[in-house]
Amino acid sequence: MEIWEEKVRRLKKIAWELRKDVIEMIYRAKAGHPGGSLSSAEIISVLYFEIMNIDPKNPAWEDRDRFILSKGHSCPIHYAALAKRGFFDREHLWTLRKTHSILQGHPDMKKTPGVDYTSGSLGNGLGIGVGMALGLKMSNKRSRVFVLLGDGECQEGSIWEAAMCAAHYKLDNLFAIVDYNGLEVDGWLREIMNVEPFKEKWEAFGWKVKEVDGHNIEEILNAFQWAFKVGGPSVLIAHTVKGKGVSFMENEVEWHGLAPKEEEYKKAMEELEKEVLKL
Repeated sequence: MEIWEEKVRRLKKIAWELRKDVIEMIYRAKAGHPGGSLSSAEIISVLYFEIMNIDPKNPAWEDRDRFILSKGHSCPIHYAALAKRGFFDREHLWTLRKTHSILQGHPDMKKTPGVDYTSGSLGNGLGIGVGMALGLKMSNKRSRVFVLLGDGECQEGSIWEAAMCAAHYKLDNLFAIVDYNGLEVDGWLREIMNVEPFKEKWEAFGWKVKEVDGHNIEEILNAFQWAFKVGGPSVLIAHTVKGKGVSFMENEVEWHGLAPKEEEYKKAMEELEKEVLKL
């Protein structure tokens, strides 16, 4: 059995390695969304390398857990995890957004092995997750559904309709995670359309809620174990930093969807490599 400290160290290292791949991919593509990809690295690391029951050799396995990246523009972090997990050859990462690539600017379940839902239109992921979770229950499957939401899309009414539906059907196989970094494409969430009180909103819709530091592996692991026990549906509100790990990208709104130039790329990779070497 893996020792707890070693597990945490392993997942931390994976998260930082995924960040390096994100910057490399977006730099080569000259386009993409680094901010929200970097903020969700620990969440993705825990899901893909510890929590989810999946088989890279059989991406369409009926009994797999499902993952929906509702904030589909953050797909570089998802692609990096899928490649590292073995769903496709790592060389595909460097074809991001190119014509005929299996890795487009938003996830496409018809092109990319391991992608369970074609996303990009914000506000839809949780509703699709509700449908998947309900369908799995009706089919007597024990599989679980994980939905990663952006905080900005939680301004949309479709999210709350889906939340209401999930609670009504007592979907204890549905787990939402909100990457709550406080920034969306046009600025600070609190200034554009404040979603607070956020925790209380989810509770009012019948969800079990836990707030975590979205960059703390231990907290994320423990929160998932809590979620699996309390019944559901449940949501983890993960407080994160947009652009986490690259000093000049952190909490800077322009890095929502901007590719680094050569000098910025070099500086970012140097900073990330230092973090990897610490682990």
